[in-house]
Amino acid sequence: MKAILPPAMLGILGGGQLGRMFAAAAKTMGYRVTVLDPDPQAPAADFADVHLCKPYTDEAALAELAAGCAAITTEFENVNADSMKWLAAQRVPVSPSGECVAIAQDRIVEKTFIRKAGLSTAPFLAVHTAKDLEGDLSPYLPGILKTARLGYDGKGQVRVKTAEEARYALSELKHQACVLEKMLPLVAEVSVIVARTSRNEVVSFPVAENRHEGGILDVSIVPARIAPAVTERARQMAMQLAESLDYVGVLAVEFFVLDGDELVINEMAPRPHNSGHYTLDATLTSQFEQQVRAMCGLYPGRTDLLSPAVMVNLLGDVWGDGGAEPNWEVLLTAPNAKLHLYGKREARVGRKMGHFNVLAGSSDAALEQAEAIRATLAGERTPADA
Repeated sequence: MKAILPPAMLGILGGGQLGRMFAAAAKTMGYRVTVLDPDPQAPAADFADVHLCKPYTDEAALAELAAGCAAITTEFENVNADSMKWLAAQRVPVSPSGECVAIAQDRIVEKTFIRKAGLSTAPFLAVHTAKDLEGDLSPYLPGILKTARLGYDGKGQVRVKTAEEARYALSELKHQACVLEKMLPLVAEVSVIVARTSRNEVVSFPVAENRHEGGILDVSIVPARIAPAVTERARQMAMQLAESLDYVGVLAVEFFVLDGDELVINEMAPRPHNSGHYTLDATLTSQFEQQVRAMCGLYPGRTDLLSPAVMVNLLGDVWGDGGAEPNWEVLLTAPNAKLHLYGKREARVGRKMGHFNVLAGSSDAALEQAEAIRATLAGERTPADA
Protein backbone atom coordinates (compact mmCIF):
# COMPACT_ATOMS: atom_id res chain seq x y z
CA MET A 1 0.00 0.00 0.00
CA LYS A 2 1.36 3.40 -1.00
CA ALA A 3 1.48 5.85 1.90
CA ILE A 4 -1.40 8.33 2.08
CA LEU A 5 -0.04 11.75 2.99
CA PRO A 6 -1.53 15.08 4.12
CA PRO A 7 -3.69 16.89 3.10
CA ALA A 8 -5.64 13.80 2.00
CA MET A 9 -9.23 13.41 3.20
CA LEU A 10 -9.79 10.61 5.71
CA GLY A 11 -13.23 9.21 6.49
CA ILE A 12 -14.60 7.78 9.71
CA LEU A 13 -17.83 5.96 10.43
CA GLY A 14 -19.09 7.30 13.74
CA GLY A 15 -18.88 10.70 15.33
CA GLY A 16 -18.70 10.01 19.07
CA GLN A 17 -15.82 10.81 21.39
CA LEU A 18 -13.49 8.30 19.76
CA GLY A 19 -14.21 9.86 16.37
CA ARG A 20 -13.63 13.29 17.88
CA MET A 21 -10.19 12.34 19.21
CA PHE A 22 -9.34 10.62 15.91
CA ALA A 23 -10.32 13.76 13.99
CA ALA A 24 -8.23 15.96 16.29
CA ALA A 25 -5.20 13.71 15.74
CA ALA A 26 -5.70 13.61 11.98
CA LYS A 27 -6.14 17.38 11.72
CA THR A 28 -3.01 17.94 13.81
CA MET A 29 -1.11 15.77 11.33
CA GLY A 30 -2.41 17.83 8.40
CA TYR A 31 -5.17 15.57 7.09
CA ARG A 32 -8.76 16.55 6.41
CA VAL A 33 -11.62 14.55 7.89
CA THR A 34 -15.11 13.49 6.83
CA VAL A 35 -17.39 12.08 9.53
CA LEU A 36 -20.46 9.97 8.78
CA ASP A 37 -22.84 10.03 11.75
CA PRO A 38 -26.63 10.47 11.92
CA ASP A 39 -26.43 12.66 15.05
CA PRO A 40 -26.54 16.38 14.13
CA GLN A 41 -24.66 17.09 17.37
CA ALA A 42 -22.02 14.39 16.93
CA PRO A 43 -18.95 15.37 19.01
CA ALA A 44 -16.56 14.59 16.14
CA ALA A 45 -18.30 17.11 13.89
CA ASP A 46 -16.58 19.92 15.84
CA PHE A 47 -13.26 18.83 14.34
CA ALA A 48 -14.43 17.53 10.95
CA ASP A 49 -14.16 19.28 7.60
CA VAL A 50 -17.31 17.50 6.43
CA HIS A 51 -20.14 15.99 8.50
CA LEU A 52 -22.41 13.65 6.57
CA CYS A 53 -25.43 13.60 8.86
CA LYS A 54 -26.91 10.38 7.53
CA PRO A 55 -27.43 6.77 8.68
CA TYR A 56 -24.49 4.38 8.29
CA THR A 57 -26.43 2.49 5.62
CA ASP A 58 -27.37 5.54 3.53
CA GLU A 59 -26.27 4.69 -0.02
CA ALA A 60 -25.71 8.28 -1.14
CA ALA A 61 -23.68 9.13 1.97
CA LEU A 62 -21.55 5.99 1.58
CA ALA A 63 -20.96 6.83 -2.08
CA GLU A 64 -19.89 10.35 -1.13
CA LEU A 65 -17.56 8.95 1.52
CA ALA A 66 -16.01 6.53 -0.97
CA ALA A 67 -15.58 9.19 -3.65
CA GLY A 68 -14.10 11.82 -1.37
CA CYS A 69 -11.83 9.88 1.00
CA ALA A 70 -8.40 8.38 0.51
CA ALA A 71 -8.96 5.91 3.38
CA ILE A 72 -11.75 5.07 5.82
CA THR A 73 -11.95 3.76 9.38
CA THR A 74 -14.51 3.40 12.17
CA GLU A 75 -14.78 4.46 15.79
CA PHE A 76 -17.10 1.71 17.06
CA GLU A 77 -17.87 -1.93 16.34
CA ASN A 78 -21.64 -1.61 16.06
CA VAL A 79 -21.39 0.19 12.75
CA ASN A 80 -22.86 -1.75 9.82
CA ALA A 81 -20.13 -4.20 8.75
CA ASP A 82 -21.74 -4.57 5.32
CA SER A 83 -21.29 -0.83 4.77
CA MET A 84 -17.58 -1.26 5.45
CA LYS A 85 -17.37 -4.18 3.05
CA TRP A 86 -19.16 -2.12 0.37
CA LEU A 87 -16.73 0.75 0.85
CA ALA A 88 -13.78 -1.63 0.49
CA ALA A 89 -15.31 -2.94 -2.75
CA GLN A 90 -15.05 0.62 -4.11
CA ARG A 91 -11.28 0.23 -3.89
CA VAL A 92 -10.92 2.57 -0.93
CA PRO A 93 -8.61 1.32 1.85
CA VAL A 94 -10.85 0.44 4.80
CA SER A 95 -9.31 -0.45 8.15
CA PRO A 96 -10.13 -2.42 10.09
CA SER A 97 -11.85 -4.61 7.54
CA GLY A 98 -15.58 -5.23 7.62
CA GLU A 99 -14.78 -8.89 8.23
CA CYS A 100 -12.84 -8.06 11.42
CA VAL A 101 -15.60 -5.75 12.63
CA ALA A 102 -18.19 -8.47 11.99
CA ILE A 103 -16.24 -10.88 14.20
CA ALA A 104 -16.13 -8.35 17.05
CA GLN A 105 -19.86 -7.64 16.73
CA ASP A 106 -20.90 -11.12 17.82
CA ARG A 107 -19.62 -12.58 21.10
CA ILE A 108 -20.20 -16.15 19.93
CA VAL A 109 -18.19 -15.61 16.75
CA GLU A 110 -15.56 -13.57 18.60
CA LYS A 111 -14.91 -16.09 21.36
CA THR A 112 -14.89 -18.98 18.89
CA PHE A 113 -12.34 -17.13 16.74
CA ILE A 114 -10.13 -16.41 19.76
CA ARG A 115 -10.14 -20.09 20.69
CA LYS A 116 -9.28 -21.11 17.11
CA ALA A 117 -6.37 -18.65 17.21
CA GLY A 118 -4.93 -20.75 20.03
CA LEU A 119 -5.75 -18.25 22.78
CA SER A 120 -7.68 -18.75 26.02
CA THR A 121 -11.11 -17.46 27.00
CA ALA A 122 -13.32 -18.13 30.00
CA PRO A 123 -15.49 -21.27 29.62
CA PHE A 124 -18.57 -20.26 27.61
CA LEU A 125 -21.70 -21.76 26.10
CA ALA A 126 -23.27 -20.42 22.91
CA VAL A 127 -26.99 -19.90 23.54
CA HIS A 128 -29.02 -19.61 20.36
CA THR A 129 -32.33 -20.83 21.78
CA ALA A 130 -33.79 -21.83 25.16
CA LYS A 131 -32.97 -25.47 24.35
CA ASP A 132 -29.27 -24.67 24.74
CA LEU A 133 -29.92 -24.05 28.46
CA GLU A 134 -31.61 -27.39 29.08
CA GLY A 135 -28.47 -29.47 29.63
CA ASP A 136 -25.91 -29.50 32.43
CA LEU A 137 -24.84 -25.89 32.96
CA SER A 138 -22.55 -26.50 35.93
CA PRO A 139 -19.36 -25.85 33.90
CA TYR A 140 -20.61 -22.28 33.26
CA LEU A 141 -22.11 -21.38 36.66
CA PRO A 142 -22.05 -19.06 38.41
CA GLY A 143 -21.86 -17.05 35.24
CA ILE A 144 -22.93 -14.05 33.20
CA LEU A 145 -25.48 -14.33 30.40
CA LYS A 146 -24.48 -11.78 27.75
CA THR A 147 -26.29 -10.88 24.55
CA ALA A 148 -24.19 -11.93 21.59
CA ARG A 149 -24.66 -8.63 19.80
CA LEU A 150 -24.82 -4.91 20.61
CA GLY A 151 -23.82 -5.09 24.26
CA TYR A 152 -21.42 -2.50 25.69
CA ASP A 153 -20.62 -0.84 29.03
CA GLY A 154 -22.34 -3.63 30.92
CA LYS A 155 -25.56 -3.47 28.92
CA GLY A 156 -27.24 -6.74 27.92
CA GLN A 157 -25.60 -8.70 30.74
CA VAL A 158 -27.21 -10.60 33.62
CA ARG A 159 -25.37 -12.43 36.41
CA VAL A 160 -26.83 -15.88 37.12
CA LYS A 161 -26.08 -18.49 39.78
CA THR A 162 -28.40 -21.34 38.74
CA ALA A 163 -29.78 -22.90 35.57
CA GLU A 164 -33.21 -21.58 36.50
CA GLU A 165 -31.83 -18.03 36.77
CA ALA A 166 -30.10 -18.44 33.40
CA ARG A 167 -33.34 -19.49 31.72
CA TYR A 168 -35.22 -16.59 33.32
CA ALA A 169 -32.49 -14.15 32.25
CA LEU A 170 -32.77 -15.37 28.67
CA SER A 171 -36.47 -14.54 28.68
CA GLU A 172 -35.68 -11.11 30.17
CA LEU A 173 -33.24 -10.58 27.28
CA LYS A 174 -36.09 -11.45 24.89
CA HIS A 175 -34.48 -14.71 23.77
CA GLN A 176 -31.70 -12.98 21.85
CA ALA A 177 -28.67 -15.08 20.98
CA CYS A 178 -26.36 -15.02 24.03
CA VAL A 179 -23.27 -16.51 25.57
CA LEU A 180 -23.29 -17.96 29.06
CA GLU A 181 -19.81 -17.27 30.38
CA LYS A 182 -18.43 -18.67 33.62
CA MET A 183 -17.45 -16.08 36.20
CA LEU A 184 -13.82 -16.49 37.18
CA PRO A 185 -12.01 -15.37 40.36
CA LEU A 186 -10.16 -12.31 39.07
CA VAL A 187 -6.89 -10.95 40.37
CA ALA A 188 -7.05 -8.03 37.94
CA GLU A 189 -8.42 -6.85 34.61
CA VAL A 190 -5.96 -5.50 32.07
CA SER A 191 -5.98 -4.41 28.44
CA VAL A 192 -3.52 -4.05 25.60
CA ILE A 193 -3.83 -1.67 22.65
CA VAL A 194 -2.19 -2.97 19.48
CA ALA A 195 -1.50 -1.18 16.21
CA ARG A 196 -0.86 -3.20 13.06
CA THR A 197 -0.24 -1.96 9.52
CA SER A 198 -0.80 -3.44 6.08
CA ARG A 199 2.95 -4.14 5.97
CA ASN A 200 2.51 -6.53 8.93
CA GLU A 201 4.31 -4.17 11.31
CA VAL A 202 2.80 -4.49 14.76
CA VAL A 203 3.42 -2.64 18.02
CA SER A 204 1.67 -2.62 21.38
CA PHE A 205 1.17 0.04 24.01
CA PRO A 206 2.01 -0.45 27.70
CA VAL A 207 -0.50 -2.66 29.50
CA ALA A 208 -3.27 -0.87 31.41
CA GLU A 209 -4.80 -2.15 34.63
CA ASN A 210 -8.54 -1.43 34.60
CA ARG A 211 -11.21 -0.99 37.25
CA HIS A 212 -14.91 -0.99 36.38
CA GLU A 213 -18.01 0.33 38.15
CA GLY A 214 -21.44 -0.81 37.04
CA GLY A 215 -19.97 -2.42 33.92
CA ILE A 216 -18.36 0.87 32.80
CA LEU A 217 -14.62 1.48 32.82
CA ASP A 218 -13.83 3.72 35.77
CA VAL A 219 -10.03 3.95 36.06
CA SER A 220 -7.04 2.78 34.02
CA ILE A 221 -3.65 2.52 35.73
CA VAL A 222 -0.45 2.44 33.68
CA PRO A 223 1.81 0.60 33.94
CA ALA A 224 -0.39 -2.22 35.19
CA ARG A 225 0.61 -3.43 38.65
CA ILE A 226 1.15 -7.05 37.63
CA ALA A 227 4.21 -9.24 37.17
CA PRO A 228 6.45 -8.27 34.23
CA ALA A 229 6.11 -11.78 32.79
CA VAL A 230 2.31 -11.44 32.75
CA THR A 231 2.60 -8.02 31.12
CA GLU A 232 4.76 -9.42 28.34
CA ARG A 233 2.48 -12.40 27.82
CA ALA A 234 -0.56 -10.13 27.51
CA ARG A 235 1.21 -8.07 24.85
CA GLN A 236 2.25 -11.18 22.94
CA MET A 237 -1.29 -12.62 23.08
CA ALA A 238 -2.79 -9.35 21.82
CA MET A 239 -0.35 -9.21 18.93
CA GLN A 240 -1.01 -12.89 18.13
CA LEU A 241 -4.73 -12.14 17.91
CA ALA A 242 -4.07 -9.20 15.57
CA GLU A 243 -1.93 -11.44 13.36
CA SER A 244 -4.61 -14.16 13.30
CA LEU A 245 -7.19 -11.58 12.18
CA ASP A 246 -4.78 -10.14 9.59
CA TYR A 247 -5.81 -6.94 11.28
CA VAL A 248 -5.00 -3.42 10.05
CA GLY A 249 -5.64 -0.59 12.49
CA VAL A 250 -5.88 -0.19 16.24
CA LEU A 251 -7.15 -3.18 18.22
CA ALA A 252 -7.93 -3.31 21.94
CA VAL A 253 -7.79 -6.65 23.74
CA GLU A 254 -9.16 -7.02 27.28
CA PHE A 255 -7.88 -9.73 29.61
CA PHE A 256 -8.73 -11.34 32.94
CA VAL A 257 -5.75 -12.08 35.18
CA LEU A 258 -6.44 -15.18 37.32
CA ASP A 259 -4.67 -16.91 40.20
CA GLY A 260 -1.33 -18.35 39.17
CA ASP A 261 -0.84 -15.48 36.69
CA GLU A 262 -3.13 -17.18 34.18
CA LEU A 263 -4.44 -14.92 31.39
CA VAL A 264 -7.69 -15.31 29.47
CA ILE A 265 -9.06 -12.96 26.84
CA ASN A 266 -12.36 -11.33 27.77
CA GLU A 267 -13.13 -9.48 24.52
CA MET A 268 -11.69 -7.32 21.80
CA ALA A 269 -12.64 -3.97 20.29
CA PRO A 270 -11.71 -3.17 16.67
CA ARG A 271 -10.88 0.47 17.39
CA PRO A 272 -9.16 2.73 19.90
CA HIS A 273 -10.38 2.02 23.42
CA ASN A 274 -11.36 3.88 26.56
CA SER A 275 -8.50 2.20 28.43
CA GLY A 276 -6.05 3.66 25.91
CA HIS A 277 -6.95 7.29 26.56
CA TYR A 278 -3.87 7.65 28.76
CA THR A 279 -1.85 7.55 25.52
CA LEU A 280 -3.03 11.08 24.68
CA ASP A 281 -0.63 12.40 27.32
CA ALA A 282 1.63 9.61 28.53
CA THR A 283 3.12 7.92 25.45
CA LEU A 284 5.22 9.10 22.55
CA THR A 285 2.39 8.31 20.11
CA SER A 286 -1.31 8.31 21.01
CA GLN A 287 -3.66 5.51 20.02
CA PHE A 288 -5.48 7.97 17.74
CA GLU A 289 -2.35 9.03 15.87
CA GLN A 290 -1.64 5.32 15.56
CA GLN A 291 -5.08 4.84 14.00
CA VAL A 292 -4.24 7.51 11.41
CA ARG A 293 -0.85 5.96 10.72
CA ALA A 294 -2.26 2.47 10.23
CA MET A 295 -5.04 3.50 7.84
CA CYS A 296 -2.62 5.65 5.81
CA GLY A 297 0.00 2.93 5.36
CA LEU A 298 2.58 4.71 7.53
CA TYR A 299 4.95 3.04 9.95
CA PRO A 300 3.51 2.79 13.47
CA GLY A 301 4.77 5.37 15.93
CA ARG A 302 6.80 4.42 18.97
CA THR A 303 4.81 3.58 22.08
CA ASP A 304 7.31 4.48 24.80
CA LEU A 305 5.69 5.34 28.15
CA LEU A 306 6.85 8.84 29.07
CA SER A 307 5.38 8.73 32.57
CA PRO A 308 3.25 6.48 34.77
CA ALA A 309 -0.35 7.63 34.40
CA VAL A 310 -3.91 7.12 35.58
CA MET A 311 -6.96 7.79 33.44
CA VAL A 312 -10.29 8.54 35.14
CA ASN A 313 -13.58 8.54 33.25
CA LEU A 314 -15.89 11.50 33.78
CA LEU A 315 -19.49 10.32 33.58
CA GLY A 316 -22.60 12.47 33.55
CA ASP A 317 -23.03 11.63 37.23
CA VAL A 318 -20.33 14.22 38.02
CA TRP A 319 -22.62 16.96 36.68
CA GLY A 320 -25.31 16.08 39.24
CA ASP A 321 -29.09 15.96 38.94
CA GLY A 322 -29.39 19.59 37.92
CA GLY A 323 -26.74 19.40 35.21
CA ALA A 324 -24.49 21.88 37.02
CA GLU A 325 -21.06 22.18 35.42
CA PRO A 326 -18.30 20.72 37.58
CA ASN A 327 -15.79 23.20 38.93
CA TRP A 328 -12.80 22.34 36.75
CA GLU A 329 -10.40 24.60 38.65
CA VAL A 330 -9.11 21.78 40.86
CA LEU A 331 -8.17 19.83 37.75
CA LEU A 332 -6.92 22.63 35.54
CA THR A 333 -4.66 24.06 38.25
CA ALA A 334 -2.89 20.71 38.78
CA PRO A 335 0.20 20.96 36.53
CA ASN A 336 0.39 17.19 35.99
CA ALA A 337 -3.31 16.61 35.21
CA LYS A 338 -4.84 16.80 31.74
CA LEU A 339 -8.57 17.33 31.10
CA HIS A 340 -10.27 15.98 27.97
CA LEU A 341 -13.96 16.84 27.45
CA TYR A 342 -15.98 15.38 24.60
CA GLY A 343 -18.26 18.29 23.67
CA LYS A 344 -21.48 16.44 24.45
CA ARG A 345 -24.43 18.76 24.96
CA GLU A 346 -26.33 16.80 27.61
CA ALA A 347 -24.93 15.16 30.72
CA ARG A 348 -26.73 11.94 31.72
CA VAL A 349 -26.02 9.40 34.44
CA GLY A 350 -23.63 6.78 33.06
CA ARG A 351 -22.83 8.79 29.91
CA LYS A 352 -19.15 9.28 29.14
CA MET A 353 -18.63 13.04 29.05
CA GLY A 354 -14.85 13.17 29.24
CA HIS A 355 -11.82 11.91 31.10
CA PHE A 356 -8.70 13.20 32.75
CA ASN A 357 -5.17 11.85 32.98
CA VAL A 358 -2.79 12.31 35.89
CA LEU A 359 0.93 11.79 35.26
CA ALA A 360 3.22 11.13 38.20
CA GLY A 361 6.40 9.38 39.27
CA SER A 362 4.60 6.10 39.95
CA SER A 363 1.27 4.43 39.24
CA ASP A 364 0.35 4.57 42.92
CA ALA A 365 1.13 8.28 43.22
CA ALA A 366 -0.90 9.04 40.09
CA LEU A 367 -3.81 6.99 41.40
CA GLU A 368 -3.82 8.72 44.78
CA GLN A 369 -3.89 12.17 43.18
CA ALA A 370 -6.49 11.17 40.57
CA GLU A 371 -8.85 9.87 43.24
CA ALA A 372 -8.40 13.07 45.29
CA ILE A 373 -9.21 15.21 42.24
CA ARG A 374 -12.32 13.19 41.48
CA ALA A 375 -13.54 13.42 45.07
CA THR A 376 -13.15 17.20 44.92
CA LEU A 377 -14.97 17.40 41.58
CA ALA A 378 -17.89 15.44 42.99
CA GLY A 379 -18.29 17.98 45.78
CA GLU A 380 -17.79 21.21 43.84
CA ARG A 381 -19.94 22.41 40.94
CA THR A 382 -20.46 25.67 39.11
CA PRO A 383 -24.09 26.86 38.73
CA ALA A 384 -25.50 25.68 35.40
CA ASP A 385 -26.17 29.25 34.24
CA ALA A 386 -22.84 30.67 35.41
